[in-house]
Amino acid sequence: MPLVTSKEMFEKAYSGGYAIGAFNVNNMEIVQGITEAAKELEAPLILQVSKGARAYANHTYLMKLVEAAIIETGLPIVLHLDHGDSFETCKSCIDGGFTSVMIDASSKPFEENIAITRKVVEYAHDRGVVVEAELGTLAGIEDEVKVSAEDSSYTRPEEVEEFVSRTGCDSLAIAIGTSHGAYKFKPGTKPQLRFDVLEEVSKRLPGFPIVLHGSSSVPQDLVAKVNKYGGAMPGAIGVPEDQLRHAASLSVCKINIDSDLRLAMTATIREFMALHPEKFDPREYLKPARAAIKEVVAHKIVNVLGCDHKI
Repeated sequence: MPLVTSKEMFEKAYSGGYAIGAFNVNNMEIVQGITEAAKELEAPLILQVSKGARAYANHTYLMKLVEAAIIETGLPIVLHLDHGDSFETCKSCIDGGFTSVMIDASSKPFEENIAITRKVVEYAHDRGVVVEAELGTLAGIEDEVKVSAEDSSYTRPEEVEEFVSRTGCDSLAIAIGTSHGAYKFKPGTKPQLRFDVLEEVSKRLPGFPIVLHGSSSVPQDLVAKVNKYGGAMPGAIGVPEDQLRHAASLSVCKINIDSDLRLAMTATIREFMALHPEKFDPREYLKPARAAIKEVVAHKIVNVLGCDHKI
């Protein structure tokens, strides 16, 4: 089975009241952990690669890892560029075999965002590739994305119809209170997504797939393990999973998850190193790290996304 686009996935997800998981990948163990969980649960899947991941692992290596995952699992997999920051980056991924790209010009003025997004859409659609765009700006830090709380902004529902119509984008990432990274909210606060914004956007864009970025829940058991074995992550609080599940039951068809995978891998490796200081074979500590990623992804598929047995 070749790589697929998200078009049919999103149509099914929208009508079925669930979301597709978009998991960031950087190396072999992460790809394996994600795809093994999805295969066992018969879940459609988006593997996404950031600009930073391409710089770290190399475009060709990542393509071959994803191709291997398709051969091993037989899953329908979308290969997606996460937070493409320019036409040139998106073009490189489209030409290099990606089936989906995100152009993130959300920090630009409205008209400039439209112009940049439209340029990417025209190039992508001519080559059978779908495009995700963004309106509104999420706070937080993740790879090249660095936005302060002061510079973040909720999506303005009154702008979405014009934006989608003029750009021709295939899905839209909106800002309703999620945040990139593990340090999403202040300790003692109870995060609350702006479902009023989501519902108004959905009314204005009936049937159109919405995307949530910055949607890791930052499991506290993993945070505790990181802290126990040499880390220091005070106040790391994520998005409540019940709110994400509710969003998935509405118009949100794609939910991005990255920080939880990083936490699972880091916590497991730190624990292994602390308990087995004499070990130095990478296979010995990467194997349990891969298993930890698989466990996190399986939990998300069943309890947050609701996309198990949807192939």
